[in-house]
Order: sequence, then structure tokens, then C-alpha cells
Amino acid sequence: MKELLVLFSCLFFLAFLVPWRLRHYCAILGWTFIVLFLFAEVPYYLSINNWLYPAMAIISVPFLLITAKHLLAREMLVLQLSTAAAVAFLLYAPFAYTPLGDWLISIVVGQTEWMLQAFGYPAIHEAWNMISRNNFRVEIILACTGIQAIAIMLGVISAVKTTSRQKLLSFLLVVPTIYILNILRNTSVIIAYTEQWFPFLPEIAGNGEFGYESFFWAHNIIAEGLALLLLIGIAWGLFRIIPGLADFAVRLVQLYVGDIRRAFGRDT
Repeated sequence: MKELLVLFSCLFFLAFLVPWRLRHYCAILGWTFIVLFLFAEVPYYLSINNWLYPAMAIISVPFLLITAKHLLAREMLVLQLSTAAAVAFLLYAPFAYTPLGDWLISIVVGQTEWMLQAFGYPAIHEAWNMISRNNFRVEIILACTGIQAIAIMLGVISAVKTTSRQKLLSFLLVVPTIYILNILRNTSVIIAYTEQWFPFLPEIAGNGEFGYESFFWAHNIIAEGLALLLLIGIAWGLFRIIPGLADFAVRLVQLYVGDIRRAFGRDT
């Protein structure tokens, strides 16, 4: 069911890229299915004590309402934002819905195992997408490859006009940086989990599975926090490369914040 929500969102965003009179409705449906997917994921993330994505699901509701309003009004900034989402899906879809995804996972598994060996923590290749150490197993899924973050950042770049030089520099900033640091992220999480570095506060971090606390702190807190800082750093770099992207981001934030303030009776 959740996979269908992502697929429908992808199809509607791709339909939005086609220049026809109902394209803005396709964008609204694309955003709607993203929000539905976020809510469909809430039980899973709560089961692993990850509160970031449930919080994102709640925040996505007012975001969807504001976005739909401005899409119906043909607001250029929100159309550009929807274009960014559509391009991100265009880049992500081949990995999500074709064998390319499994190929990428297998590559990441191999490179993560190599990195573990290099750091002195050899692991067992238990299955094509499974790494095992000290009787703890970690499954590498598509979300562990960094492809979503890469697609999103490249989609954001597409929201504004850029020169060939800006495109090249932005690509080199986004793709190698996210991919390499994601391998290091996988490696560090696996080491912390299989070595049981953070067996703290089981009442908060535990889920009934032996040793899960170390995975919780390493993956859900430390790695997620560092990933957020990384994306902020990459965004800053993109703003330096593409000044128009920084202007677009500022005006977009002002648009949404202004709507939220007016909703609470506080005019900007």
C-alpha cells in the first residue's frame, strides 16, 4: 500500500511536468500522496522510536493546504517548488521501480563492507543486502544509499535557471559528497550497533530487541542529526554557487511563513 502511494505521487508529479491546463491539479495530487505516505509510515517509525518522521507528517498537513492554495492560484514560486519535486521523482523513480535499486543497494553493501574492513571491523556478507557482525544484523535498504537525498537536492537545483557551469559545480557538490558521506554513515552506524557503543536509556531507546538501543542512538539521533547538518551545509554551498537559488528559498519561506502568520491572525 505504501509503495502505491509513492508510485501515485511519482506519476502525478511526472504528469505535472507536461505543459497542459490541468498540470497544477496533478501537482496537488502529487503532494497529497506524499503526505499520505508520510502518515502511512508513522506506525513503522514509532515502532523504532524515531519521532522525526511522525513530526514531519504532522507538519506536512498545513504545508499541503498552503501549497494547494497557491497552486490553484498559479503562484510561480510554488510551481517552481513542485517542479523541483517532480524532477526529484524523475531521478529517484528508476532506482525505486527498476532493478537499478537493487544494483545500487548491492554496490553500497560492498563499499560499506570494505569501509568496515578498512576501519578494522570486518563483517560477514550474510545476504545480498545484509551485513552481520557480533550476531547483530543490519539490512541495507534503498534509503541507506543516499539516493533520495541526492534526488531531492538535484531537484531543488532544477527549480531555478542555471548556467552549465553552475549545473556542473552543483552536481559535483551534491552527488559525491552525499554518496561518500552516506557510506561513512552506514559504516559508523554498523560499528556503533554491533559493538554496542550506546546501550543507554532503554526506556526511551529500546524496542524490546536486544541491543537495539545502540542502533537507536547511532542511527536515529546521531546519524540523522549529522545528515541534517550535512544537507544544510550543502544547501549553503548551492546558494553560493547559484545565488538565484538562495533568493528563491528566501521568497518561498516568506510565502509560507506569511500564510501561517495570517492563519493565526498575525499579518506580516
